[in-house]
Amino acid sequence: MKLDVNLGVEGKNLKNTDAIARKADEMGFSGIISSETKHDSFIPLAIAANGTENLELLTSVAIAFSRSPMEVAQTAWDIQNLSDGRFILGLGTQVKPHIVRRFSMEWSNPAARLKDYIGAVRAIWESFQSEGPLKYEGEFYKHTLITPFFNPGPIENPEIPIYIAGVNTRLAKIAGEVCDGFHIHPFHSPEYVEKTVKPAIKEGAEGAGRSASDIKLATAAFVITGGSEAEISKQREAMRSQTAFYASTSTYRTVLEAHGWGEVGDKLSGLAREKKWHEMPSHITDEMLAAFAVEAAPDEIGEALRGKYDGIMDRVALYLPFAPGERDDFWRGIIKSIRG
Repeated sequence: MKLDVNLGVEGKNLKNTDAIARKADEMGFSGIISSETKHDSFIPLAIAANGTENLELLTSVAIAFSRSPMEVAQTAWDIQNLSDGRFILGLGTQVKPHIVRRFSMEWSNPAARLKDYIGAVRAIWESFQSEGPLKYEGEFYKHTLITPFFNPGPIENPEIPIYIAGVNTRLAKIAGEVCDGFHIHPFHSPEYVEKTVKPAIKEGAEGAGRSASDIKLATAAFVITGGSEAEISKQREAMRSQTAFYASTSTYRTVLEAHGWGEVGDKLSGLAREKKWHEMPSHITDEMLAAFAVEAAPDEIGEALRGKYDGIMDRVALYLPFAPGERDDFWRGIIKSIRG
């Protein structure tokens, strides 16, 4: 199991990307993850590529449908080249209101469209590497023009892994069919992974003549820890609120249903519609919180992560940003525990 770290680039930290990545590399993390909320997910990794030697660089995730496959293919190609083959492209669909109203882009059949998108990206990479013609005609995407002037040409490490993110079985099945990995949302449990995600990936893989064991599973873990009971209690309630927020969304109902808690999700959805946010956390019991979060003393978090995820996940990060000089001993302890 590899231990990754989230690259916290909110606000002023965007300017500190180089220092953050160098420190993560020096400390021995396996990979550094760039998400896409307030900032582009690729730019921080391009900065990190030149300043690090060992870190794998992951987008978790880049929004596919807000970009052309050509744009993503070219950006990924450049980061792969800059990093000497350490890039992992993570793609996500986002939800319809954001694609249509925030990005002003097309939305239809997201699962089938994402599968076609991945086919287009790989066809473009093949054209880059071979410097040959580009002939991709899928259901949603068509790329049939590339000239030498616009072709970046071959690179030393052309095989770029593609992970996709999802919650429900349709995208998990597509991961099994055509992807190298699957990003599991932080709102999850081992039971959900075993009952819902893995069977869907296996179905997709077997249907495509692949082995499910070739598809890597990655996630970020909710963590509850602290140096005092007051600090732990504060973090526990913050995680309870975060869990209630995700559990109120129908997209994540399958996570609750793996435990037989679907009716709790229905109740939370009703409260969310009524904007009764303050009432929602009380519906997340301690039993539920224990299923969705790892709680332990700071020096025991690493062992707790191993206990929960060994044999289930291939890559794990904490649902916490990383900043040099803040809790360095905490992070070193986790790295040491994960490495055994």
